[in-house]
Amino acid sequence: MSEQTGHRSRGEGFVDFILRRCQRDKGEAARLRRADNPATEYQSWETLAAFGIDLEKPWERLPFARVAAALARAKIEQDGNHGIGRALAGCYDDGNRSDQARARLRRLLACDSVEEACRILRPVLSLIESRGHHPLNHARLLDELLRFHWRAQDVKARWAQDFYRRAPQTGEQTS
Repeated sequence: MSEQTGHRSRGEGFVDFILRRCQRDKGEAARLRRADNPATEYQSWETLAAFGIDLEKPWERLPFARVAAALARAKIEQDGNHGIGRALAGCYDDGNRSDQARARLRRLLACDSVEEACRILRPVLSLIESRGHHPLNHARLLDELLRFHWRAQDVKARWAQDFYRRAPQTGEQTS
């Protein structure tokens, strides 16, 4: 639940919806794993429509499809707690000092549309899932992608801030 308002965001509701459906129906989970492939994305439309997604709006449909695919592949029971920047940095031994991590972040920050961001996120999310040191907050990512269409610079700034933020030392409090 969103800490500031006490209300669930659309992203939080969707993540819970997808996690429940994946746990209940393995066939649906298999269809959702293919939601981020343009050739097979249509297989997820029944599930997306059941959540009230407007399938005719790519700036809405693609973020939901991308996150649904990531959740179905991750086979998790609950959402993570790290933003995309922190999760990406956590994939490398050098963290945010890694040239590879910085290159991936720069490519993500160079996106001009939510459609492009969703396309670039596909390998980034696979990397985060495979290295798994910092579990991704999928709900937060979805909410950011939904804002990207109208407030891209704000979203990119948040991703960069999250990436470059100093990791807390052992025993330190996080806010």
